[in-house]
Amino acid sequence: MDELSITVIIADRPYKLTISRTEEEAVRSAAKAIDEQMKKYASYFQYKDKQDLLAMVALQFAASSVEMESQLRFRDNELIDKLAEIDKVLTEAL
Repeated sequence: MDELSITVIIADRPYKLTISRTEEEAVRSAAKAIDEQMKKYASYFQYKDKQDLLAMVALQFAASSVEMESQLRFRDNELIDKLAEIDKVLTEAL
């Protein structure tokens, strides 16, 4: 595996990571998204420390992930049903 050492900054703290080169863009983008969301929350809400902001960002991203997984499962089930219908039609036509 072609690995790469990078440093990302999250909540003003550096984190050194070793990742595959193919993951670099996604990891850097994720770190940027976390920082942007923290800035947004900081402008809207009072907070004691950055831990509060990190918790809210983690909750938001986790909720989004759960929702996306639910949507994917629904779409997969719908796709399976449609493919079964198409298979039935094709089988009957043969």
